[in-house]
Amino acid sequence: MVLSEGVKERLGVVVDVVQTTFHWGFVPLVLYLGFTKGAEPGMPPLNILSLLWQ
Repeated sequence: MVLSEGVKERLGVVVDVVQTTFHWGFVPLVLYLGFTKGAEPGMPPLNILSLLWQ
């Protein structure tokens, strides 16, 4: 299957957008999922200040 130049350029733009989104969104996603799950039983509650001070 041969791709035209226009399709190759569009795929390149899509790959760049996905790569940038993953690059900048991975750590905030992990933090969000951790905060929504909550702390383990017996551990202090999670909040932004505890994240910054430990």
